[in-house]
Amino acid sequence: MVKQISLDSWQVQHLVRLLRRGSADVNRTGTPILLYRQTLEEEEDCYEETICTLVVDHVIEQRVTSGGPVPPTFNEQLVYTIDEYPARLIRISRDRLQEIIALLESRFGQP
Repeated sequence: MVKQISLDSWQVQHLVRLLRRGSADVNRTGTPILLYRQTLEEEEDCYEETICTLVVDHVIEQRVTSGGPVPPTFNEQLVYTIDEYPARLIRISRDRLQEIIALLESRFGQP
């Protein structure tokens, strides 16, 4: 019997493997990996953006306001385990999921 797996399940599992490789690299180097940055709002010299980084065993999404006379302010910080994040991401943005997979594949190659 041939085992079938949906494309979504495969992508989630693939991203988990890549995030684990990235987490090991972060542990070795001590430097987080920037997964993406997205500007949400921009007004004059001030802006609000989401910054997503991979650290050891976790993915952190931060919403930050900064620029101009505004000192950097963390409005929101969400912390996910490596196993939680891909399932959340696929529900929110398949395009972002593909971008992060491509980024990590280019950095670490295919597992």
